[in-house]
Amino acid sequence: MSAAIELEIDGRALAITNPDKIYFTGRDNTKLDLVRYYQAVAGPLLGVIGDRPVLLERYPDGASGKSWFQKRVPKSAPDWLQTVEVATPNGTTSDALVAHDLAHILWAVNQGCLGFHVWPNHVPDLRVADELRIDLDPSPGISFDDLRRAAVRTRELLTELGIESFVKTSGSRGLHIYAMLEPRWDGYEVRAGAVALARELERRYPTEITAQWWKEQRGSRVFVDFNQNAPHKTVFGAWSVRPRVGAQVSTPIAWAELDTVVPDELTLDTVPARLAERGDPWAGRTPQSIEPLLAMSARDLAGGLMDAPWPPQYPKMPNEPPRVQPSRAKKD
Repeated sequence: MSAAIELEIDGRALAITNPDKIYFTGRDNTKLDLVRYYQAVAGPLLGVIGDRPVLLERYPDGASGKSWFQKRVPKSAPDWLQTVEVATPNGTTSDALVAHDLAHILWAVNQGCLGFHVWPNHVPDLRVADELRIDLDPSPGISFDDLRRAAVRTRELLTELGIESFVKTSGSRGLHIYAMLEPRWDGYEVRAGAVALARELERRYPTEITAQWWKEQRGSRVFVDFNQNAPHKTVFGAWSVRPRVGAQVSTPIAWAELDTVVPDELTLDTVPARLAERGDPWAGRTPQSIEPLLAMSARDLAGGLMDAPWPPQYPKMPNEPPRVQPSRAKKD
């Protein structure tokens, strides 16, 4: 194992142990390479995830090794780390790391964190959800061109409603569309807006896009995963490196780049130079209103639609349809 190095980060001395340890075998990138990456993108990274709770995806032996999700900061953590109490859908609480500054990010990297999953809330008030997150999920048979088209459709609808949106690669096969929100709504309301958006997209483009929660009902259509906005849900963070051997990054891009971008080429090695050359495509985001989406939600409910199904770990919700696969319900 290589000797530890000490960095001065945000006024703190931070030891990086085993800096030459290979974290990404596809590119031979090391732990120190990952540290340098986050130093290079610190500004836009913290502009998106700063002062939000994060769930850590830990791979102490690198992206090819064993992993687990860590909700709780260990008791052995330094006393300067900022944490906040978060809850799971069943009410279990834990002290989560707050992405307060770069030192907090690099402390987690030194623990083998190869993925930051981010809450849509800022400390101290976690009741407020200030991001709308639209996860375009590729069903079997869906190409990246299909995702591109669905992303454009989503942006057009949001623009029609007066909501400015931004896009990023997921670091894997999907695309994520974000809108920064005014601090007025909780996660239940933001999810209701996302459900309404997904249903309207399906109405307009029924052969291309689906809002159907059950996989057996989606067919070869892009699924708009509204439940990524459910309270307590996290989404893989912008500028965060995925735990893939190729060190792919969930990268914010300009809408004008969508037709040409190749997600697998956006890596720990290429994204810093790209940022230096092109700047932050998400710079200048301003808080948006989801009142138009909430009006669509109210219209749907008044028209007789029930709420969309919730994920299985959530308690039964008011006005939710039976939480059972349609094919199984027919058999029963």
